[in-house]
Amino acid sequence: MNESLFNLIINTSQDCVFWKDKERRFIGANQAFLDYYGFESQDRILGKTDEDMGWHSDPEPFKQDELRVLSGESTYKVHGKCEVNGEERDIIASKVPIYEGNEIIGLVGSFLDITDVVNRGSLAKHAQKLYTTEELRRYPFFDRILDDKPVEELLDPLTGLVSRQYALGLVQSMIASGEAFTYAIVDLDNFKKINDSYGHSTGDYILTSIADHMAAYIGSKGIAGRFGGDELLIINIEDIKYEDKDRFLKGLYSGESAFRRNYEFEGNNLYVTATIGAATFPEDADSFEDLFGLIDKTLYSGKNKGRNCYTIYVEEEHKDLDIKKLAKHGIYRNMHELILKYESEDGIENKIRAVMPILREEYHLNEMFYITEEGILYSVNDEKVREKVGRIGIPTNEDLFSFSSLSQIRSMMPGLYDALDKRDIEALMLVRICEADRIYGYLICAEQHNHRIWQEDEFGIVYFLARLLAADLRQDVT
Repeated sequence: MNESLFNLIINTSQDCVFWKDKERRFIGANQAFLDYYGFESQDRILGKTDEDMGWHSDPEPFKQDELRVLSGESTYKVHGKCEVNGEERDIIASKVPIYEGNEIIGLVGSFLDITDVVNRGSLAKHAQKLYTTEELRRYPFFDRILDDKPVEELLDPLTGLVSRQYALGLVQSMIASGEAFTYAIVDLDNFKKINDSYGHSTGDYILTSIADHMAAYIGSKGIAGRFGGDELLIINIEDIKYEDKDRFLKGLYSGESAFRRNYEFEGNNLYVTATIGAATFPEDADSFEDLFGLIDKTLYSGKNKGRNCYTIYVEEEHKDLDIKKLAKHGIYRNMHELILKYESEDGIENKIRAVMPILREEYHLNEMFYITEEGILYSVNDEKVREKVGRIGIPTNEDLFSFSSLSQIRSMMPGLYDALDKRDIEALMLVRICEADRIYGYLICAEQHNHRIWQEDEFGIVYFLARLLAADLRQDVT
């Protein structure tokens, strides 16, 4: 094998591969290794040992492991921990000696990061089975199945809820027997962002926690299941009338129930919301396909309104709902209503206050501040608030910013930090009011006590408002 082919193979491997001399000093590594530690070249490691790099809180086991390899042993998938960018990660490493003739001149090793696997395994080991055999046997559909299968086979292995196959089987069996029930689909809002930003172990923890809270809240009214991914489902056999359904779903968003609450895991404090669509058999539809179609409409309607809400199917309101038209005109409707409210008032502060009911109802943006070009902060909700916060110093040309924790702005905007901190603000979205190179001020959407994850449609509507304000302020200046 020539050298170029060897380099091609080694640098396309997904394993992190490295090789060392007989003094345990690095003499080379592949691209996966460099990417893992964030190094641009091998120069950062050449001639250094693991101890020199400071990767291990306890380097001795790694040292002894490599000394054994240099004496002629080989190791295979040894579990260990290493520090990567300040985070302790789990790895499994394999190492073999390098021979020249009969003499060992070094070693070659490879490793894989298994942190997410370890965390998921830990979660699964301690996962709560949210339904027992006795609880499910009250439904004839499950009673028959449980004669032949253990309850574990009916449950989702991560969340402990009833798995999709058996939850949908229950729905179809109840339709076949004519038993009335309310069916709801739960879509966790922007859950992908949690996985991408905080890792799948955090996402898995939040899913299991939400499942636990949902099952506890539903109790004997029915069951909760996992539809797939970040979608859950509810089958409620008691709440059939509109008033009862409304009270039941509202409770999921209240107090310490499942949604509009914070979940803490490994130092992360995440505010989680959900969008729910619900319909009832046989009142709204008399077949599985039609029932599911109605739920799909109500779920999309809720997303179109800004998410973080529930929608119950009502024939007069939703029978002519067209999802394609919603996709095309939903944001237009909100913007149109916002413009009408905006243009009905004179003065910047009055205009912002006029549109707040739309932002509050459609997007659940409850607290907003306006900062002038001179650095004066006004509260949209409290006309008495007027405070000098000074310069808003963000070294970037971006117009939109989000901070899940107020502490992130302490050094760059101390005046604003002090003003918001005393009002118990935890998370904020900040949007520049600007045109071209001129900045006229800022809009701030704020959340008390919650590390809120701001959504794209929330950014969009506030940015739209900021552009309306910029146009008016430009005219005032000229």
